[in-house]
Amino acid sequence: MLIGYARVSTQDQTPALQLDALKAAGCERIFAEKASGAQRDRPELKAALDYVRENAGDVLVVWKLDRLARSLSQLIDTADQLERRGIGLRSLTEAIDTTSAGGRLVFHVFGAMAEFERSIIRERTRAGLDAARARGRTGGRPPSLSAKDVAAAKAMLTDPDITVNEVARRLKVAPSTLYRHLPGGRGA
Repeated sequence: MLIGYARVSTQDQTPALQLDALKAAGCERIFAEKASGAQRDRPELKAALDYVRENAGDVLVVWKLDRLARSLSQLIDTADQLERRGIGLRSLTEAIDTTSAGGRLVFHVFGAMAEFERSIIRERTRAGLDAARARGRTGGRPPSLSAKDVAAAKAMLTDPDITVNEVARRLKVAPSTLYRHLPGGRGA
């Protein structure tokens, strides 16, 4: 039996394209939801995974692999769980079908290539940051308050009539920023 799963990320998107493709592929039951891929709690995906029968030749069909999982590790984990239960996985867009040996090979090759690409990006990013540091540049956002601003804030807070909110407003920062620079607030 072919069981379909469709997902769109936001409430204003519609899964119509995915639903049409899943119906055309012959899915007898389709589960659809509106949820971010990063969201772990996806009730319709859980329902679809509970609905497919173990070792009965059932196949979970998705329009595209990114509808099933946000990250490669999450996708491979889900595919491994399905394989252990004797359930196939088919992606219509990528033309991957893990019910055949060739489909499993293609799936794992895609997975390895994506992992390799992520590793290269990570290495390039690290090399770029190291090179910038060697030239004296540091990353990140500049501090909201200079040492001079912190000293001024401490001086203002010695006056009991001036509140932390007023000092923050004068320095054009949020009170939380002021507290971060002056742990303990007025007593710092």
